[in-house]
Amino acid sequence: MKKVLSLLLVLVLFLFFFFYSADSYAEPKIKDSESASHSDEAASYAVVDTYEFPGFKIVQFDLAVLSHYSYILTSSSQALIVDPGRDIDAYVEYVKKEKLSVKGIYLTHSHADFVAGHLEAAKEFGCPVYINQAAGAGYKHEPVKEGSEISIGEAVVKVIETPGHTPDGTCGLVYSRGAAEAVKAIFSGDTLFIGGVGRPDLVGGAGYASSKLASMMYDSWWNKLSKLNDDAAVFPAHGAGSLCGTKLGDDPSSTIGKERASNPYLQPMSRADFITKDLEGLGDPPKYFFYNAKMNKEGPEFVDWKAPFPQEVKAEEALADFSKNYVVDLRSAEEYAQGHIPNSINIGLRGRFETWTGIMVPVEANLVLAGSRAELEEALKRLHRIGYKAGVMIYDSWKKSGLSENKNIMITAAELYSKMTKGEAPIIIDVRLPNEWMGLRIGNVVNLPINTLYESSVSIDTNEAVVAVCNSAFRSSLAVGLLERRGFSKAASMKGGSEAWIEAGYPVYGNQNAYSQAAPEPRKNVKIADRISAAELKRLLMDLPGTFDLVDIRPAEHFNDYSIQGSKNVDFSILINDQSFLTGAGPLIIVDRDGSLAMMAGGILSQKTERRIKVLYGGLDAYWNESATHSATAPGGGTGSQTAKPASEPSGTTIQPAPSTAPAPSAPGNENSRPGSPKPAKKKSAGC
Repeated sequence: MKKVLSLLLVLVLFLFFFFYSADSYAEPKIKDSESASHSDEAASYAVVDTYEFPGFKIVQFDLAVLSHYSYILTSSSQALIVDPGRDIDAYVEYVKKEKLSVKGIYLTHSHADFVAGHLEAAKEFGCPVYINQAAGAGYKHEPVKEGSEISIGEAVVKVIETPGHTPDGTCGLVYSRGAAEAVKAIFSGDTLFIGGVGRPDLVGGAGYASSKLASMMYDSWWNKLSKLNDDAAVFPAHGAGSLCGTKLGDDPSSTIGKERASNPYLQPMSRADFITKDLEGLGDPPKYFFYNAKMNKEGPEFVDWKAPFPQEVKAEEALADFSKNYVVDLRSAEEYAQGHIPNSINIGLRGRFETWTGIMVPVEANLVLAGSRAELEEALKRLHRIGYKAGVMIYDSWKKSGLSENKNIMITAAELYSKMTKGEAPIIIDVRLPNEWMGLRIGNVVNLPINTLYESSVSIDTNEAVVAVCNSAFRSSLAVGLLERRGFSKAASMKGGSEAWIEAGYPVYGNQNAYSQAAPEPRKNVKIADRISAAELKRLLMDLPGTFDLVDIRPAEHFNDYSIQGSKNVDFSILINDQSFLTGAGPLIIVDRDGSLAMMAGGILSQKTERRIKVLYGGLDAYWNESATHSATAPGGGTGSQTAKPASEPSGTTIQPAPSTAPAPSAPGNENSRPGSPKPAKKKSAGC
């Protein structure tokens, strides 16, 4: 009877969750860093949270459009600003409000993806800049090295050298004065991210091959950071969406213990395997990274933030000559489609404007911005974050000049679906990255990523009608301008992107399936995840390891107590929202305590992908009860001995391993090992 009641409860919960999700389709279902937020707030620094520690606190700031985290460490009315951005208004406002005395600026390394605000802040507050002596900084600074200490009130920041992302990389270990053995927090810069590490390919030149830096990163973890206590809070310089790492998590902070258990780069492996993993799947870094790194090393020039609005560029035909001018239209995709300067490209302000400008526009180009006056004023300020300057033109001036405009259509998901079912579809160009395209696509489409589209589109006849598709129409609208430059006269963008397609309930396909004609009337294809028994899972683990992905959605503290060897701890909300789980060479297997939440997650994911989703029937309760022996994984990645199953617990509690056979315990206090209090809400980064 208890089993029947449990099954009924699972079914009721699943149906409730499924239909609740179906009723909430107005929210986009693709949750990636490119389309998570186009809000006005995403373009400004905002306080994520304040983390309390004995004797000090840490305030975390987020600039979502650059996935940039910066910090103010405060103690006894003194402050240290860590990895600031170039526009420092948010820090100045906070310091004045809290009546703090800023004692220094700490740069964890020479940043490449944005122009840092170290000199701006040092000038404002009259304080020194601390940076690794290995950086070779060309501006006035206080050099630090391994073991250097920066005192801020009752807090101490001890510098450790952690090369790997860059040769000058450092981390700042924070503890209360007199308690150096109890590190409470780590400013990890671009060395250690949530779920990843800093990419090693952003520094060119002799002596710093990417593989050498990856090898340095291996040592930085195993020889230094891995030796820290599990409950030490990790505060990185970047979050999900940053191009300084790959597949970073959405959480703004973590702990050493959690990263030790779940970060795929920190699992036991040989140096060669780590180097291979660290180099795997890295795309070409944006060219502006090297420009920004040089600026930060030499010392950026000061910005006149109150400069008057510049004189407009004259409206003339020469602006349409993209060999001489690079015109970026700041307006929305809809406004751009209704009319734009020929050969201009659309990089909307409500997205990752800075990053995409840096990716698409050569540093040496004669950049001209077009839009409303308000848009132009905002864009000029934001371009300072990547060191770019530009001329301006209010778009109405172009319209009033009587010069020609280009127009393009924005085809709706319904219109495109209708053409596809009738066999009348144009060539569909998916301009997302290959991993996005492989994970989820709308049919037979050509994958030409936006960053190489101009060159690769030469393979398509310019007389053909083409439709560009991405997640939200941000990149596809940008693609239209590039295609027009190539000579396409019938280039369109799909309105709303794949998000609109999914919201309408049209079929999507993974890397195993090609588009086939569907019924004339669209309908949702409701699928339920497959179930896998404990015995079947055990056989897969023994006979076919490495052919599937295994995720455990229990709370981190339960996962750290015991887990199935090879499983990865993933938060429920991240699992159902992160698009990276929709693709993979083998099935995705989800486990939890009793199978109920896992079945919900499996059902949701099954609606989004053709990837095989499996759920452990009965959860870990059944796994331990039905397996005569098991292999448990300790938080540090070690493997327990083959022992008897954990003792059963009353309903509603978590199964714990038998005391005599439990994995090695976590560090004291690990059950509450989260950075400070309260735990911050997850932040989604901005973009397209």
